[in-house]
Formats: sequence, structure tokens, C-alpha cells
Amino acid sequence: MQNSQRPGVFGAWTMTLALALAVGSPAGRAAPQAADAPPAGIVTGTWQHHKATFSYYGVTTLYTCDGLEGQVGQILRHLGARKDVQVSARGCPGPYTPSQTAWVDADFYTLAPAAGASGPGTVDARWTPVEVTIQRPSFMGQGDCELIQEMKDLITQNFSLRGIEYRTECVPHEYIQDSFSIKGQALTVLPQAGRPLPG
Repeated sequence: MQNSQRPGVFGAWTMTLALALAVGSPAGRAAPQAADAPPAGIVTGTWQHHKATFSYYGVTTLYTCDGLEGQVGQILRHLGARKDVQVSARGCPGPYTPSQTAWVDADFYTLAPAAGASGPGTVDARWTPVEVTIQRPSFMGQGDCELIQEMKDLITQNFSLRGIEYRTECVPHEYIQDSFSIKGQALTVLPQAGRPLPG
């Protein structure tokens, strides 16, 4: 997962004279923007490939392996991972049986700043405010505290983040309000910008 005041009104003759002086003077001419300079707020980025594994041990919340795969994938995409995230969970007693423990493998791409780079492997990106709490985004809930706790290294070591605040206060066998929070800025791709690297 962050008003100009209306200009005053002048007489027509005064405005015409002011415009003529501004255009005719060197200071009144705007310096041309470099042709290859991105618009303000736009960052050039490149996709970086990551493979990571973490173990889940749940005391309060048990997931099926399918449930873990789906939830981890949604969290990674919300933080800016490319949409072709692949998550595989193993160690559950059965495909539909909740398990206290599991291993989770994630194969995904995230953006890294690449100032001055250009070419097929680059995309336009921006620093975007992101937030993960028990209510945001909508797929999160009170029972996800232990999962967010276990994912800390995966998230903080594989995403480009700024000003990140990562907090977990999980209490065994209890669902409590405001038990976890991730807030900051993540480098995310602009819609319809550039072409991703091959998967």
C-alpha cells in the first residue's frame, strides 16, 4: 500500500502590458523541460525477481493451505507485487483441513527504482501510500495478525518501501482490535505503463 488561490482581476490595459513585458523578457520565458525527463512524481522502475519461503505457525488462526496461498498472494499484490504472483503452501494434513503449521513459498516480482534507465525492461511507477490493517484492504481481518507477523521479513526485504511502520501485537487465542498495522509508501506501477519483464 499518501488549492491555488484564484488570481486577482485586473484592467484589460494593465493585463496586456504585463503580459507583453513578461513574454519579452528572458525571465518570462520558461526553460524547456528535457525531452527524456519524466513528469513530476513519476519514477522509472524495473521489475526484480524474488523467491522467498517462510513458515507459518498459528496459535489463534489456522489456515488451509489453499487459504494461505490466497491470502498471501492478495497481500503481496496489494503492496505492489506484479499480478503474476505465485504462492504455494505445503505441510497441511489435507487440501481442506486447517493446519497450525505450514511452509509458504512465494515467487514474485516487485519494483525497484532505476533512475536514468530506459528500454523494454522499465516501467513508469510512483510512490504510493499503502496500508494493511484489520480493516484495510477489505480482505484483511482480525485473525490475520499472526500471518502479518510471520511475513515481516518477506515484505520488508523484498519490496521498495519508504517511511514504513510495521507493527504486530498478536495475543494468543484472542482477536483484538488494532493488533497489526503496516503503513508507508510502496513503489507501484502506473496503470497501463510500460511492459513487464517476462515471467
